[in-house]
This record gives sequence, C-alpha cells and structure tokens, in this order.
Amino acid sequence: MTRPLGFEKPLGMRDILPESLAKQRHLEASLRNCIEKWGYAEIYTPSLEYFDTVGTASATLADRMFKLLDKQGHTVVLRPDLTTPIARVVSSLYKDVPMPIRLYYQANVFRAQEKEAGRDAEFFQTGVELIGDASVDADAEAIALAVFALRAAQVPSFKIAIGHIDFVDGLLEEIVADSEIQAQLQQFLHDRDYVGYRQTVEELSITENDRRRLHTLLHLRGDGRKIADAYDLTVNGKARKAVETLASLWKALEAYGVTDDLLLDFNLISNLNYYTGIVFEGYAADLGSPLLGGGRYDHLLAQFGRPAPATGFALKMDRLMQVTSLVAQPAAAKTYIGYTAGKRDEALREAQRLRQAGNIVVTRLFASVAEYEQAMQETAGNWILLQGQEEGE
Repeated sequence: MTRPLGFEKPLGMRDILPESLAKQRHLEASLRNCIEKWGYAEIYTPSLEYFDTVGTASATLADRMFKLLDKQGHTVVLRPDLTTPIARVVSSLYKDVPMPIRLYYQANVFRAQEKEAGRDAEFFQTGVELIGDASVDADAEAIALAVFALRAAQVPSFKIAIGHIDFVDGLLEEIVADSEIQAQLQQFLHDRDYVGYRQTVEELSITENDRRRLHTLLHLRGDGRKIADAYDLTVNGKARKAVETLASLWKALEAYGVTDDLLLDFNLISNLNYYTGIVFEGYAADLGSPLLGGGRYDHLLAQFGRPAPATGFALKMDRLMQVTSLVAQPAAAKTYIGYTAGKRDEALREAQRLRQAGNIVVTRLFASVAEYEQAMQETAGNWILLQGQEEGE
C-alpha cells in the first residue's frame, strides 16, 4: 500500500478556502433568514451516530457510509443524512413536544465515494423538516418554502418538478403483471433512459391501448393542465388517487402564488425508499443535477417508536454555490499596526481601542523599519508604525 503524498487528502474530501467560504456563509445566512420567517427552528445533530439506530434507518446504502468502531466496540457512522438523526431526536428528546414540529438544519454530511466517481465525500446541506402533519397543505408549505429559499439564494432561473410515487407505481400495476418488468421500467424513468423505456414497452405483450398509456406517461410533464390528462390515463385505483392528491396540492400552491416556478412531472420517481407520496426536485437552468430534493416520508419515524407523518427537503449547497448570483459582502479594510519591541504596550493598547470602535486590526512585531516597509509593499491596507526613538535612529 503506497503512502499518501504530503499534500493529499482522503478521497472525496476538499479544502474550502476563505474566499469560497465567505460566499458560502453569506448564502447560508440568506437561507437561514428566509427559513426562520416560516417558523422553523435550527437543530444540529452529532457528526457520529450509531449504525444500529441512524445507520440502519437511513435511506443511504450501508456501503456508502463511513463506518468506525468506538472504544466500546460499537459501530458508528459519520452522518450520511440529516433527516434520520432528526427523526431520532423527535422520537426521543422531543417525544413530549406537540406536533407539528418545524425544524431546519445547515450542516455537512458524509458519503463514501468510489475512486472513479469524482464526487465529494463531504458536502453541505440546508434543509427543513415538517413533522406531524399529514395534510396536503403541509406538502404545499414545504414546496412553497423551497421556492422562496431558491429565490432568497438568488438562483436566476429554476423550476421545481413535483410528482407522486404512487402514480407510476399504480399505472404500472394496472398494465404490467410482472413485478421485475415494473422495476425495470421504473429504473428507466429514474435514469431518464427514455429510449430503454420505449423499447421495453414495445416488447410487452399488452393491448395497444395499454401500450399507448405507457407511452403517454412520458408526456405528462407541464403545468396544472396535465392533471386532467393524467386522470384520463388511469382507472379507479392507486394512480388515480395520486392524481387527486396532486390536484389538491396544485390548488394549495396556487394560493401561495408560486406555480410559475413549478411544473408537474407524473413520471418523477425517487430511488430513496422512504418516500411515501409527494416527491419533488429543483433544477437550475445551467446545472444538470438537481439543486434540491424532497418529499413526504410517513414511515421513517415509526422506526424510532414515534409514528408520525413528515415532509421536507434538502438543498445541496455545493450545487447552489455554482448557480447563485449572491455575492459576499467585501471584507472590511484592515488596519495594520506595526511596532518595534519598545512600543509593544502602546501598540497593543491602540489595537484594542480600534477594535472596540469596530475596526479590524492586525498587529505585528518588526525588528526594523526596513522590515516594516517591506511588509507595507506586500500587503495592502492602512498601516501604522509605532517605534521607539532609539530604534528609529
């Protein structure tokens, strides 16, 4: 096994330099200000969680987790997501807090990457969780807040696509008897492999009307007018109930005045197995990967002993950083106080006086005036030199 070079970092880890971090902190502050106005309180959970609690309940695959052993021999993981730890908190420390509960977070998560993947293993998220409300209005609140969050982040052009996992499930169950073929068609839809989807549909032994229904599914993407098309495509079952839910959701979103930033996507599905109803993804015009993902997950909290419906979303901060037009405020000018040994007390008192007045002050000891003058040439700013008489001679 070769030793890493002196400047290498673990696979998927990266440094965030001050200039980039200042922009990220400014973006986080804008999102925090937006989210808190909707009544959400910030929560922070540990970086390490027990695998047998959070790890096994998480939607992240076990082979994507960073696992360690603590001194007691328990397997712990670096948190692979924030939703599952929050479910743990709501079911334990918050067990007596009445629902609904509104929480948000801004933190890093960790997911192990293969060497050829080229993706970050540590990345930052801002997200919200609305726990204890099963109504369509709760789904509408989460989606509307996602819109306002992207506006607060000053994303120039974006759309949030909304679907319901039961629509595709129900439609395929109505038409395709083989569960393996159902799963294959769902995977094609998830991967946006519409060529593979169409080819598989053409090979099915089904009626021409059912074949038409499966092909029509690919065109059910647009504004509220698609609801009627989706309704006509279904029979009285799971898929039709999903359409009715989406119709009610769209009316609630119209009340928020955000539908210009939304579209309905009836073939939107998720590979996260804890979603139970409404799902949604946000996209920016100049970015191929989703900026945010979210949806309803009504079964997760039952794994921690406090069954409750829930919905929420997570913003992917690294991707948001690529498309935001927010610019961090320029750093305030610094005042540099250079001093020689005999003027230390006076220089440090002056520095503290200026800091209390709101200035940024950097102090530095110089052995000579020449050394001070060299520093002035190398670093822009307001420079002050305090020197003893004997040192300036």
